[in-house]
Amino acid sequence: MLIVFIRAVIVYCVLILSVRLMGKRQIGELQPSELAITILISNICTLPVEDINIPLFKGLIPVLTLVCLDVIMSWAGMCCGRIRSFMSGHPIVIVSNGEIDQKRMRELRFTVDDLMEAIREQNIFDISEVQFAVVETTGKISVYPKYPYRGVTNEDLGIKGKSTDPPVLLIDDGVLLKDKLSFAGIGMQWLDSELSRKKLKIDDIYMMTIDPDDRKYTLIKKEDKKK
Repeated sequence: MLIVFIRAVIVYCVLILSVRLMGKRQIGELQPSELAITILISNICTLPVEDINIPLFKGLIPVLTLVCLDVIMSWAGMCCGRIRSFMSGHPIVIVSNGEIDQKRMRELRFTVDDLMEAIREQNIFDISEVQFAVVETTGKISVYPKYPYRGVTNEDLGIKGKSTDPPVLLIDDGVLLKDKLSFAGIGMQWLDSELSRKKLKIDDIYMMTIDPDDRKYTLIKKEDKKK
């Protein structure tokens, strides 16, 4: 049992490292080649854990090989458009100028239900409001509404303002994210001063966000565990 446990821990660490090397993507955003490698890796990783007769090193070699292959092909795809198109395909337009391309829909084996589900996900419930729609290489459908149904922007209303970055998380459940200090343009002295003014310590804070532009912050204290 101890051997199986140790093998499982090692395989888990290698798998996490492999996924990190492949990059951050959600399941629904995986390209076909990435999805295939993910499935293969998940199956291969179970073999050295279930069968202790398989040397662990030999069981991990295919995993590392697939990860290296994915990284190499991703790099090659960045350098060559033909390789990228072969590995990932290309976006396909299924609605143009408000008209559905039924031939493309059949080629992609997309049903009307698939299309309606996709536009509902973007808060559009009437197909007549869609100006343009395209199936991305991940299989996701991106929708562009007709002009009368697009959201009103500040520019449309003539509201002037300055574009700024959103607030950043500075303290997470009593832990200071030190790399965010420089990003927010503040130092420990300023933070200590603000917390002292409120008679608080970092350990007392559940969450703290700060606006890098004007240093306005939101602070939420930890709840009393006795309650």
